Amino acid sequence: MQTGVRLLDSDDGRRFGFDPGSFVLELLLTGGPVQVHRAELLRGPGDFTEWVVESRLARVAALDDVRVRPSELRELKDFRDAMWSVARAVAHGETLDRESIERINDCASVDLSPELDPETGTRRWASPITGEQILGAAARDAIELIGERASRVRECVADGCALLFCDTSRPGNRRWCSMRRCGNRSKVKAYRHRRD
Repeated sequence: MQTGVRLLDSDDGRRFGFDPGSFVLELLLTGGPVQVHRAELLRGPGDFTEWVVESRLARVAALDDVRVRPSELRELKDFRDAMWSVARAVAHGETLDRESIERINDCASVDLSPELDPETGTRRWASPITGEQILGAAARDAIELIGERASRVRECVADGCALLFCDTSRPGNRRWCSMRRCGNRSKVKAYRHRRD
């Protein structure tokens, strides 16, 4: 599986690959406020550590020394829940909540420190990697996403699907979370409508 692509379960029990296109939007897949109806995947620090190791953040290094305290996990979840409303507002061209923007800016101050692995000469993150550093990476990704690629942030157009993604396609015309899920459903529905 490609880094950053997550396997999600459809309501009909089928699995499909979903690429949200950015780390901060990938974080939204872990749960959210009650109104977004996403199951909470981060029940404890260990759940978050496992999730990070499979995320696009791990693309530049193996994250085998991640240490997330329970208080950091609470902060990450609060950030994630605020980011849901910000990302939706961006996707729909709505005014952004000032308090949420300030929260993003405040979280961006702590950074992951890159270093070279002395044995391989490859880039990796200096360890230990803390929850606060991961939160900082998510906040900086949100700043880059909103500040530079806001026009590419989308919500799947399929009825009943609320997945958010950054359209990284060259033409910039991605409409669905996944062609294998919502795109296919839409095409089948249109075909049936034409036949009726």
